[in-house]
Amino acid sequence: MHKASCHCGKVALELDGDLSQANECNCSHCSRKGYLLVFLPRETVTFRSPPEDLPAYRFNRHVINHHFCPDCGCAPFSMGKGPDGREMVAVNLRCVEGIDLEAVKRVPVDGRSF
Repeated sequence: MHKASCHCGKVALELDGDLSQANECNCSHCSRKGYLLVFLPRETVTFRSPPEDLPAYRFNRHVINHHFCPDCGCAPFSMGKGPDGREMVAVNLRCVEGIDLEAVKRVPVDGRSF
């Protein structure tokens, strides 16, 4: 199990999954925020702060909820559906405790062209 949180700790979650590889998207949102995203099935993530109680930002097609802390502004995760319709959570690896980001394989994603 891995722990993730916003900067102030108000938004917290635990996740179980492979964090050795992450998407690095070049869209305007991800590149500005420096996201390194790992996508996990919803059932592998436990929220300590209910997502429905958090503000969310939506852009482009408005299908992904980019949740953020109302206090510190940090955005540790997003929620949406995968191509197969399953509920997914995109976790920003920069918000996960105790991982070596240099060891994470970065997969470029051309979100700018979508």
